Amino acid sequence: MRFEAPWAFLILLVIPIVVYLHRRRGRGSLRFSSTDHASSVRRSLRQRLMGLPLLLRVLALVMMAAALARPQEGVEHVRDVNKGIAIEMVVDRSGSMGAEMEIDGERLTRLEVVKRVFNEFVTGTGSELSGRFNDLIGMVSFARYADTICPLTLAHGALTQFLENVQLVKRREEDGTAIGDAIALAAARLRTAEETLARQVEEDEKEFEIKSKIIILLTDGQNNAGKRSPEEAAALAQEWGIKIYAIGVGGKEGFLHKHGLFGSFLLRTGEGVDQETLKSIAGATGGIFRMAEDAGSLRAIYHEIDQMERSEIESVRYLDYRELFQLFLFLALGFLALEVVLSSTVFRKIP
Repeated sequence: MRFEAPWAFLILLVIPIVVYLHRRRGRGSLRFSSTDHASSVRRSLRQRLMGLPLLLRVLALVMMAAALARPQEGVEHVRDVNKGIAIEMVVDRSGSMGAEMEIDGERLTRLEVVKRVFNEFVTGTGSELSGRFNDLIGMVSFARYADTICPLTLAHGALTQFLENVQLVKRREEDGTAIGDAIALAAARLRTAEETLARQVEEDEKEFEIKSKIIILLTDGQNNAGKRSPEEAAALAQEWGIKIYAIGVGGKEGFLHKHGLFGSFLLRTGEGVDQETLKSIAGATGGIFRMAEDAGSLRAIYHEIDQMERSEIESVRYLDYRELFQLFLFLALGFLALEVVLSSTVFRKIP
């Protein structure tokens, strides 16, 4: 416990004056020829307690001084300030992402493998990936056109549901690889990440701070659609302080298994990853470029990014003081009230 205004205890200097005046006022004198018989009489209980009203007044002054000194009790609180990362996942869903890739003993499309490993990156696997629970995460998918699949959010359960709706492009006129437009859209979302965060977290708490902003780009092709080139989009990201982590999926040319009237056959899906462009845009923004030719290497790349881009939890300790003056004030009033009652009844003196 502490006192916010200890100078109030100077009031206690008044107590000796009060005692002196009280005793002086209470003195009287009568002359008797002899006091021998009076001195032999035992004092009554009332006479023994004649000083009680004075004691109550002194206690009232002490309590009042303590109340004016504002006694406070400090309770320590620990608040976690989260310095997280704002992440935009940019996922290619063009037709070439339908090429098969093996993961955990299964043959799935590249897109399904990318979605599964991305989900592991967000939710965690325990040993290799710890999860991104403290980060603001959103998703953009693209083929010929780029679309926002999930806005930046701290509610990662919703993100997982949106992820299930990302499917390979079905219409031929919508197929393509607009890498530049997708990066530009993701960068624009990250640029306003603070505004998005303010709508999700109460402003007076300020428990989340954006430490850095990154784009994780996953594609297996080359830019062949859209209004912006990857280099132009990367320049925007660089201007806004956003890093690009580019991942080439598959590496080599992919093939789709097709079934026709004369049996199954392989269909070439594309020309492969434009490694030079991805390396260039990643380097220009301070990110990295990696090739993921299988599910194992893709997980390893996510693990590398997970280690480089770590959110921070900073524990801030502070004392929250609670005012206790009410107790002392009530005691002071109680002592004063009791003194008045006793002085007017049991210890009443005439004059």
